[in-house]
Amino acid sequence: MGIPHLFRCPISLDLLTDPVTLCTGQTYDRPSIEKWLAAGNLTCPVTMQKLDDSSFVPNHTLRHLIDRWLETRHQFNPGLETVDPDHSLVVTLKSTLESQEVSMVSKLQALEKISVLCEESTSRCTLFLQLGFMPLLLELILGKVESELSLDHVEFLEQALACTLQLLANGEVKSLDILKEDSKQASLVNLFKQGTNSIKLSICQLVDTISSSSEMEDLCAVLGQNRNFLGQIILLLPENSKVSEAAVRAIRSLCSLQSNGWNLVREGVLDGLVAHISTLSAENERRERCFSPLAVSTIERLLQGNGPAKEAFLNNPNGVSSLVRMVFGASSHEGSESAVNSLMIICRDSSLAREEAIGAGVLTQLLFLLQSQCSGRTKTKARTLLKMLGSSI
Repeated sequence: MGIPHLFRCPISLDLLTDPVTLCTGQTYDRPSIEKWLAAGNLTCPVTMQKLDDSSFVPNHTLRHLIDRWLETRHQFNPGLETVDPDHSLVVTLKSTLESQEVSMVSKLQALEKISVLCEESTSRCTLFLQLGFMPLLLELILGKVESELSLDHVEFLEQALACTLQLLANGEVKSLDILKEDSKQASLVNLFKQGTNSIKLSICQLVDTISSSSEMEDLCAVLGQNRNFLGQIILLLPENSKVSEAAVRAIRSLCSLQSNGWNLVREGVLDGLVAHISTLSAENERRERCFSPLAVSTIERLLQGNGPAKEAFLNNPNGVSSLVRMVFGASSHEGSESAVNSLMIICRDSSLAREEAIGAGVLTQLLFLLQSQCSGRTKTKARTLLKMLGSSI
């Protein structure tokens, strides 16, 4: 059974895998018509009519008919070789991204199509991974970062990073080993410096994924040794935005390795975390409840068994007072236990810290906490801190 004439692309003569329709009413395969238009042609390939509008729209009806025809064809002719439209489309999308001749606009459209296909089906995500899209995307993102990013390139990078995160959600992480290369880490740093908030947010999410994976411990350690890289993440902390929230998550995940924690402290992460907490304004109280606890628990993790971290924290003029504010700073008590724990670590060997905490109102905060609905464990630690501070009164 041959392919019906209406199901063939008039340009490639192959089965339509992603049919789109021009303003002339003629339908073509998306990659074929994109290539035609990218070559500077301003006419419809079939009618040769001049195109007043070169845009096109997906022909979902025809795509549905082709899918039904393929199912019927295989049902009544099981011996025939099956044509997999998804496979053909994915191969075409890969060719579009790999080509040096295709415009940035066409590549961006390919990425948008990849994103849509991944959302529609996990099996398609698997197909993308099987055909090597993850290494390709990473190379496109990190291969060469220009000194100044054009608007088109920025949009391309944003979409490429979004697609990468979508594929990572399906468990593919080994391709990220490419980030062990010095040149790729340098590109990552440049993207932090030049990229939009969307790009920075995606990179932080990428770091969080890497650092949270047991398979990526070696890469997590490599990133933790890159001072420029750590410095760029820390710079995001005081911004009080979704990007800073993602930066806190990335830093907390990086701290899963003790050596990374030490390196972060040397790069000034505690000052950044204190600034993140302190700059949360009254009108952002809801966000404070959601995200300050994560920053406080990260501080707690860094302070545990880390002498330089304690010293760095005590040298910050807002350090102790920021923790005091978090003892009873949220109605849900998220972060209260971490704040109390952190204050116990800081105050245990420092009379100056105890005096500063008392001056910042910690006794009142602890009494409020003991009268609240927080957990029994948190109340036990609050009583221990009260006893510790009692010797300084």
